[in-house]
Amino acid sequence: MLIGTIAWPDKFKMYWTELFRQMNDIGVGSILIIGIISIFIGAVTAVQFSYQLQDSFIPEYYVGFIVRDSILIEFAPTISCLVLAGKVGSKIASELGSMRISEQIDALEIMGVNTLNFLIGPRILGSVLIIPFLVVIAAALGMWGGMLASSNSGIPPEVFQRGLLSWFEVFNVNLMLVKAIVFAFIISSVSCYQGFYVKGGSLELGKASTRAVVQASILILTFDYLIAEMLL
Repeated sequence: MLIGTIAWPDKFKMYWTELFRQMNDIGVGSILIIGIISIFIGAVTAVQFSYQLQDSFIPEYYVGFIVRDSILIEFAPTISCLVLAGKVGSKIASELGSMRISEQIDALEIMGVNTLNFLIGPRILGSVLIIPFLVVIAAALGMWGGMLASSNSGIPPEVFQRGLLSWFEVFNVNLMLVKAIVFAFIISSVSCYQGFYVKGGSLELGKASTRAVVQASILILTFDYLIAEMLL
């Protein structure tokens, strides 16, 4: 399937339009849920670490340091993409599956359209381009949520910000982006495969959407471990 998507589009304008439509659906349509989840994840992380450090001799600004690295290395890319696997993955599988069941894909193939390139290419490329931006937004909102929660726990914002700026390593940001790109490819490719090759009726379409979410989630967690083993 992936080999078939690698081709120069017959009508580049239509491909370009579809690419931006997919980026808009995936990116703009997911900002709200990613933002809400990220803020609360950052807040919960800050509260829990504040509780664990309250009776120790460790300085309070360590909370900001721990929240920052936890979000960059793990929470922002992994949790965000698991959520997107459910939201975006099921949507992609349902769209392509509906087109397959209603024979729209067969009609396009009869007309000589490279359906793999036209239907799957923009979805995979759009996901790989826009999901890393969602992960960056998730990281920023997660740290902001952690700062708000720390303020309610008695840690001044300037102390939390000191922790955010302490021992900063660019490698952690690069690791986050690598995970985001890999996870985006997994979400889009698995969902496209399940939807494009579905057979049967509406019942099989529902099963294909479920398989897309489950398989993408398992692969995200698997590659999360593999990337950590290789790069850390």
